[in-house]
Amino acid sequence: MTIEVVSDMIKDALYIIVITAAPLLLLSLVVGLIISIFQTVTSIQEQTLTFVPKIISIFIGMMLIGHWMLNNMVQYMIDLWSNFSLYIR
Repeated sequence: MTIEVVSDMIKDALYIIVITAAPLLLLSLVVGLIISIFQTVTSIQEQTLTFVPKIISIFIGMMLIGHWMLNNMVQYMIDLWSNFSLYIR
């Protein structure tokens, strides 16, 4: 296995990680921003006020796009295993 093959595998893996995690990270960012604005306006500084809505939004996001996320990861693993004979030399 050459350095180019390894670097391509790492590049593809990092791309899949970023693409798969990005929707949930953006959702968490948006919910956190909304809650922060709400806290600033109302002067409420409760820690659980930021934590609970983020967790709930992440769970809802996982229910909505979890299938797509799992398909991305499974397809990458299928691609890795289907090319396994090329990696052994």
